[in-house]
Amino acid sequence: MNYCYNDCHNLYGLLSPFFVFNETMELLKLLELTLTGMGYELVELERSAHGKLLRVFIDQPSGISVDDCVTVSDHLSRLLVVENVPYDRLEVSSPGMDRLLRKHSDFLRFIGESVKLKLRLALQGQRNFVGILREVNNEILKLEIDGKIFNLELGNIDKARLVPKL
Repeated sequence: MNYCYNDCHNLYGLLSPFFVFNETMELLKLLELTLTGMGYELVELERSAHGKLLRVFIDQPSGISVDDCVTVSDHLSRLLVVENVPYDRLEVSSPGMDRLLRKHSDFLRFIGESVKLKLRLALQGQRNFVGILREVNNEILKLEIDGKIFNLELGNIDKARLVPKL
């Protein structure tokens, strides 16, 4: 499970990074379990530097409406109080047209779509790629660029997003 941890070392002020990481992982587990039970997928979690803003990005195969965001926000607001999770403001949003791809299941779901990838380690002197996601098998992603197939290791992908269809 890979998610965005913005300023993780500063979530609760002067706490140790190890403690904050554990707290963040517990929050991720709580949110993922809750959202899955509601029929949604947790795409990304962001926290501001001091933990004041909690931003949750959700998705589902049929897409996300404003009503979905309101429903999830209402539910999470109550849950976070019960679980004693400190925050001042909660934002629930769809992942947008340039949806972040993080999990293996994300890549499988969006086969046939245009994606923009940034690799951790360069392949043939290049770290940034834009192409059509053709296949994901045995931790290898096949990306088609101008009719040529590139085999990219999922573990080498630093960041991946859908390319918006305009």
